[in-house]
Amino acid sequence: MGKIISQMMISLDGFIEGTNQELDWHHVDDEYHKYAEEVLHSVAAILYGRKTYQHMKDFWPTDFAKENFPVIAERMNHLPKIVFSNTLNNVDWDNTKLIKENVKDHIMKLKQLPGKDLVILGSSDFVSFLTNIGLVDEYQIIVNPVILGGGKPCFHNITDRKLLKLKRTKVFQSGNILLCYELA
Repeated sequence: MGKIISQMMISLDGFIEGTNQELDWHHVDDEYHKYAEEVLHSVAAILYGRKTYQHMKDFWPTDFAKENFPVIAERMNHLPKIVFSNTLNNVDWDNTKLIKENVKDHIMKLKQLPGKDLVILGSSDFVSFLTNIGLVDEYQIIVNPVILGGGKPCFHNITDRKLLKLKRTKVFQSGNILLCYELA
């Protein structure tokens, strides 16, 4: 049975994007790209909410992405992707499936399949929803050394306290810190 892993980049003050939805503060370098490659090689599929799906599909299939980040682009474009959205009517990125209803049932079925883990990239609204119903098994939070002072919080509308246990950490040369937590 695979785990559901949430992977997000946040600012030191807990935001996933700035007040104008900017992401230009993300520290991504060769060391981060190596980490991203490892994550993408360790999973069976990528899960997305609508906004992150649209952002990723607009970037990873491009010639720029393929030329500058060939290993990550290959994985992003070829791994199965599942988008959970009740507002999208179709998806047009290769190997992508759209789920519009019965999200909990679909996630429970995915978790029962044998094999590798599943990763949610970004998608804070989706992760918050899954956190509330107890379906995220591991949180991989990459704290960037920046204080934004405002923006979209990593978690919102969480209904109950969730106790977590630190599983591992990694300090990047850029100053990013990876914090991996599982449910306690």
